[in-house]
Amino acid sequence: MKLNAAIVDKMQPGDRRQEVPDSLCTGLYLVVQPTGKKGWQVRYRHGGTHRRMTLGAYPVISLADARQRARNALAAASEGRDPAEEVRAAKAPKPEVDRDKIKNLIGQFDQRHLSKLRTGKAVRQALDNHVLPIWGDRNVQSIGRRDVLDLLDAIIDRGHATTAVRIRAYLSKFFGWCVEREIIEIAPTAGVKPPVKPSSRDRVLSDDEIRWFWTACDAEGFPWGPLGKALLLTGQRLNEAAQITDGEIRGDLWHLSADRTKNGRAHDVPLSGAVCSVLAGVDRIAGKQGYIFTTTGSSPVSGFYKARAKLAEAMEMAAAEDRGEPVEIPRWTFHDLRRTCATGMARLGIPVRVTEAVLNHISGTGGGIVAVYQRHDYADEKRAALDAWARFVMQLVEGGANNVVRIGGR
Repeated sequence: MKLNAAIVDKMQPGDRRQEVPDSLCTGLYLVVQPTGKKGWQVRYRHGGTHRRMTLGAYPVISLADARQRARNALAAASEGRDPAEEVRAAKAPKPEVDRDKIKNLIGQFDQRHLSKLRTGKAVRQALDNHVLPIWGDRNVQSIGRRDVLDLLDAIIDRGHATTAVRIRAYLSKFFGWCVEREIIEIAPTAGVKPPVKPSSRDRVLSDDEIRWFWTACDAEGFPWGPLGKALLLTGQRLNEAAQITDGEIRGDLWHLSADRTKNGRAHDVPLSGAVCSVLAGVDRIAGKQGYIFTTTGSSPVSGFYKARAKLAEAMEMAAAEDRGEPVEIPRWTFHDLRRTCATGMARLGIPVRVTEAVLNHISGTGGGIVAVYQRHDYADEKRAALDAWARFVMQLVEGGANNVVRIGGR
């Protein structure tokens, strides 16, 4: 029958299912059910077998559309494909191929666990830097013990043994979390010992290195230049300084609430004139939190690993210009600036207890009975110590520190 729109529309149901062929498109049939419902069907051969495929209901699918769909199906069949199977495959739920990828699981681990920890941002940054570039697109089930050992060995070979120790600890937590959520049965870090024995660092910048570091900060500019100077002059922890806000600055005093410090103790940091000058020179980016060191206004700076590398490179350039020849500077970290500040105050004769108060550090003279019964906050002593250290640094930077006066006995 030569079908047209009028014939299709007027076709009446019978006692049985009717299949009316279309003479203009061989293989296309109008199906009329006893209930009066109408639809389209195409017949074709695939693999030597006769197949049928429903194209859709009439009038949702018009005669012209049905003919085009039938021609497409017949063309696919002529190429050896099965159009009905292709349609079923297209409609089938897509497997969650990315569900167990390391990069997605670390994101969930961050959201559900790390975000609740004071050190969570640092852990996520370390995983982003050292794990995701290697394993990010791999399924967690594909990671074995040998993969873990290879990853840690590669970090050690780059000269970052301490980092390898930390990454192993972070991965143990991450894979343990995956086990708890029944994503994997056994953590690939199980039985993997720390790759090296952790050792305390004793790296302190020399006087020349302090000068070169300051020059590097000037060359690098915002945000790492001012932040680097603030770290050197105050001796405070990296994350605490990086997240400083204008709301924490009270004149020449920086107040850290208990929830902002590593040890959970509120801490006041007297700001020397040099630090105040550094902070005043930072052009503010408006934001609700009032972060000083921010490039977005909504979050503090991050990417410390790359930032340190940039400053280290600028230091070597400053050293080469100063000495007139290339200078190899031993590797340093941002935490070494804190140690340099503490050591510098010791050189100036600052008592150890005052230095610990400046650093908000609980150990040695600040622990035990002293911590319970000694409630003196050393406010005046801390200010004098940081002022003396700032004068020492600025005299180094400006040319010589021979005139610095020691302000106390150890």
